[in-house]
Amino acid sequence: MTASERAVELAVVAARAAAERKAEEIIALDVSEQLVLTDVFLIASGTNERQVSAIVDAVEEAMHKAGAKPIRREGRSEARWVLLDFGDVVVHVQHAEDRVYYALERLWKDCPVVPLPDDVTNADGTPAQPATAD
Repeated sequence: MTASERAVELAVVAARAAAERKAEEIIALDVSEQLVLTDVFLIASGTNERQVSAIVDAVEEAMHKAGAKPIRREGRSEARWVLLDFGDVVVHVQHAEDRVYYALERLWKDCPVVPLPDDVTNADGTPAQPATAD
């Protein structure tokens, strides 16, 4: 089973909103084979807490306009790792340092990457604006 068309559509909406706030390393993973609760994880990074909050605000606004309401929000007050659960799509916005530490991409490495449009990724399909925190 692969991610639903609606889940992919919402992931693109969220990715574009994150990209507009200069989120780094935006990637979407099709987790539908591994999880029954959601189809896509969208992961993005911010360089500081203020940027993480701005990315979260932009994603929530764009998803609301697309007709998706968050079922659950976690981590908003700390703005280090914010999880937005929209049902079909779960958005993780992490501080760049936390993203390196928790390495969600490594944890979900067996899941296929959902292609994102060129305005969110580089021409070769790699995430735009790679983070430099190593």
